[in-house]
Amino acid sequence: MAIGVGIVGCGMISNFHARAFEEIRGARVVACFDMVAPAADAFAERAGCTAYHKLNDLLADPAVDVVTICTPSGAHADPAVAAAKAGKHVIVEKPLEVTLKRCDRIIQACEAAGVTLSTIFPSRFHESSQLIKKAIDKGRFGRLTMGDAYVKWFRTQEYYDSGAWRGTWKLDGGGALMNQAIHSVDLLTWLMGPVEQVSAYAATLTHQRIEVEDVATATLRFANGALGVIEATTAAYPGALKKIEIHGSEGSAALEEEDIKTWEFARATRGDQALRERMTGQTASGGGATDPAAIGHHGHTKQFKDVLQAIKKGRTPLIDGYEGRRSVEIILAIYASAQRGRPVDLPLRRDPVLK
Repeated sequence: MAIGVGIVGCGMISNFHARAFEEIRGARVVACFDMVAPAADAFAERAGCTAYHKLNDLLADPAVDVVTICTPSGAHADPAVAAAKAGKHVIVEKPLEVTLKRCDRIIQACEAAGVTLSTIFPSRFHESSQLIKKAIDKGRFGRLTMGDAYVKWFRTQEYYDSGAWRGTWKLDGGGALMNQAIHSVDLLTWLMGPVEQVSAYAATLTHQRIEVEDVATATLRFANGALGVIEATTAAYPGALKKIEIHGSEGSAALEEEDIKTWEFARATRGDQALRERMTGQTASGGGATDPAAIGHHGHTKQFKDVLQAIKKGRTPLIDGYEGRRSVEIILAIYASAQRGRPVDLPLRRDPVLK
């Protein structure tokens, strides 16, 4: 019997969820809900599912086994908690939520209900990302010394004006970091390990009528002693593919979207040259650098497959709620450092007051 999926929130990203589930045997989108009824109706027509105009009606549908949350970032907690209480497994688009308190509320609700929770970070499922992770775990980099993430994207003023929630602390939770660069923040800490201190600057330099940053820089100290940098912006015309660089005493690797641009180790292996050749030209889209819709859904497909296998086998998915919470905590610490003008230690004891 196919696993039934209900999608909550019928904005742009919901279409990528629907396409990803279409490619998974044994899964089917059966229902959708949006507070704007015409949006739900239009999505249902495209996806061939049932449109609901009340969340409780979707959650009462016995055909729905898994609920994916695609609402604005700061509106994830309520539908996620409601889905958990209804006994549905929960998948939440990044970020898990925009405060630690709300992240914890989702995590606790899913644990209390005994349902699976996963946060969407498809970049971890790209082959290039996993190759670098395996090389780190095998010790090929020696001692890790530096880990850097660069997300230099471009968003027009019209992008921010297209939705009242965009660029607000309440519903966007932040700007270039929380909305765009969070994928790279997650990938960097997955590769390098926990962050123990950040020092940052943030500014709004080109966009109007937004509360949050369109430029941010942060230096990091990782728990393993390595140092690093995060640069994020939506004000770098015309936008460039995101980059991750990992360096160690015995090796370096550089990732540009899904392409491995650098793969050099003091102790070379016979497979290194073949890997360099094979992992060039892997990127098949604009990566969202300029156009938010210019992304692929193949990473979502791989992650959804992992979540459905976790549900069937009763194991934890590769990216659970705690993994989703981690990147939110780092970004909140960066915002706090930028506003206070001094370094901030992690873990955070509480949500910082942001303005």
